[in-house]
Amino acid sequence: QVQLVESGGGLVPPGGSLRLSCFASGNIFRINAMDWYPQAPGNQRELVATIALNGNTNYADSVKGRFTISRDNAKNTVYLQMDSLNREDTAVYYCHAYVVVGTTGLNECSFWGQGTQVTVAS
Repeated sequence: QVQLVESGGGLVPPGGSLRLSCFASGNIFRINAMDWYPQAPGNQRELVATIALNGNTNYADSVKGRFTISRDNAKNTVYLQMDSLNREDTAVYYCHAYVVVGTTGLNECSFWGQGTQVTVAS
């Protein structure tokens, strides 16, 4: 089917920056919306950024002005540039995508990556 692989997580001090990447591979006809969902310990996954196939973006209020989502359709990759990080941003960040699979262009499925840890600490 389709695999999503995140990278770019790590330890960063408050006020620092990180850039996450998520590469999609497999039986891909077209990738529609791509999203990022952080999940802090004890919490549910929360949608913080989404980007449509045409490049339109939406952000949660908690990250507006600090995070930027972008995509490279030729590389089947979505990015999340995270600036001005604070301790509340600490979470496992999951990539999610709606992918049209197969050859007919009619079958859209939802896929998740395995997550990448982001820790904001001094």
